[in-house]
Amino acid sequence: MRTCRSALAILLVVAATADGQPADTFVPVTDAMLQKPDPADWLMWRRTLDLWGYSPLTAIDRSNVGTLRMVWTRALGPGIQEGTPLVYDGVMYFPNPSDLVQALDAATGDLEWEYRRSLPADLGEYFPVPSINRNLAIYGDTLIDTSSDDFLYALDARTGALRWEVKLFDYKRGAQHTSGPIIADGKIISGRGCEPEGSPQACVIMAHDARTGRELWQTRTIAAPGEPNGDSWGNLPDEERWHVGSWLVPSYDPELRLVFAGTSVTSPAPKFALAGNEKKYLYHNSTLALNVDTGKIVWYYQHIVDHWDLDHPFERMLVETAVAPDPAEVTWINPRVRSGERRKVVTGIPGKTGIVYTLDRATGEFLWARPTVQQNVLQSIDGVTGEVTVNPEALFVEIGQERHICPTSLGGKNWPSGTLSPLGNVMFFPLQNTCTTAAPTLSRPSPDSLYGLRNSNEIAANGKNVGTIQAISVETGRTLWKYEQRAGMMSLLSTAGGLIFGGDTNGRFRAFDQRNGRVLWEVNLGSPVSGYPVTFAVNGKQYVAVSTGSSLTAMGANRLTPELSPSLGNNVFVFALP
Repeated sequence: MRTCRSALAILLVVAATADGQPADTFVPVTDAMLQKPDPADWLMWRRTLDLWGYSPLTAIDRSNVGTLRMVWTRALGPGIQEGTPLVYDGVMYFPNPSDLVQALDAATGDLEWEYRRSLPADLGEYFPVPSINRNLAIYGDTLIDTSSDDFLYALDARTGALRWEVKLFDYKRGAQHTSGPIIADGKIISGRGCEPEGSPQACVIMAHDARTGRELWQTRTIAAPGEPNGDSWGNLPDEERWHVGSWLVPSYDPELRLVFAGTSVTSPAPKFALAGNEKKYLYHNSTLALNVDTGKIVWYYQHIVDHWDLDHPFERMLVETAVAPDPAEVTWINPRVRSGERRKVVTGIPGKTGIVYTLDRATGEFLWARPTVQQNVLQSIDGVTGEVTVNPEALFVEIGQERHICPTSLGGKNWPSGTLSPLGNVMFFPLQNTCTTAAPTLSRPSPDSLYGLRNSNEIAANGKNVGTIQAISVETGRTLWKYEQRAGMMSLLSTAGGLIFGGDTNGRFRAFDQRNGRVLWEVNLGSPVSGYPVTFAVNGKQYVAVSTGSSLTAMGANRLTPELSPSLGNNVFVFALP
């Protein structure tokens, strides 16, 4: 049963229509609610627009988490499953694979409605992973998502009825949506993967009116010839500039009115096959700060010129913090930063290299960076300019040339998300220890060879443990603790109860003590914990939810640990205290 949490809701419950039927009690979601969500709700991908993945709920804490029990579970639709529950006023809205959206009673799991989109039968001929649907957005009384067949659509949150839809692209022309949007001041902000056949026209970040779906702006992630930074692709014609996607979910600062989005590698990845190793190919593997009203790129920072499929589209966390990087642990520091000064920053691990970056949020100024897992592709960063130098020994100069590269395209870091807790001002990241022997497989670009690489993957470091969680101080960059294990690690959630919740590729879902990484509770869910965990409350009772299923990242990690044999069942699980 939905709770009533505003005077408006109470008035609506009391009110009745002229024919005596109860009035609608659904309270529309506003920008103010999205910018400061009710602690009971989980209204977007990482709960808040700063992408912390943190909940202020405290009922489940270190002292009682050991008694956590499953209260309901439900099977999800088939396909690659990496979904995030969206919870509002006691209802869980779940983005199943292949645009199956379900509304469930969040306390009991009972189905309230479902929307099953009719998709073209040939989607798999154009996209490698057409079924992924990581998250939904909510605004007013509608749920909003980008579909596998390249539409933007809105559903009535009460009934699941299709309210409106807008065609974004011809799905046969290479734009793929594996993640849903955010809502930033009434605007739907969405990015996408873009296959080579789509040309740069599919490689765009877009804004639409959240009430109508009307397009407001679009910004290319590939600089065009004759435009600013267009010469970073050399003399390549526009139609051969491929595959700079922005396929994960952006963050938003409503005060600066800036959207922060990350971008991916080019196709093919080895740059000698494009215009040469000395070019930058903007804006691949970059952080982009976009004006929310116009889409204009206010600033950008390129993390590395990539030759190995080490994408950088992952979460950009926003926080105000003292900046005092510890030179004993932080490898690259801007000498102009006054130690201890407070800054509004964008921070986190934006790419597969596993390197933590902290940048000034307003200007993009480089502040500090440090590696986490083993990496050998980035040689140095100029502390003053932020300019990155690639390790020359990792570069390819001809087809078939082998290089030992750490990490692999699995990461390091990948789409499984980290979390930032204000308890101690700490970031926690799920990481993988991986390396590969890589070699280019083509000497010129080809739409049929997406990355143009052959890889033979292995476990890095001591060759034993794939997965690790690292706790890193937002202020100093110090590693506060590490947790390592055989199976790969997946997404994390932090709470005001002093807990980190996270799962792995072998089906274990755990609660960790934020202070030291000690495991306080765990359960075997049988399949890779492929979805993003959330926590919410209904009628004052706190719940924790997570989903399992098939995932390319999980399956790739498990190939390095063949003795681990989880199933691949798509399910959502919900837990609470007895």
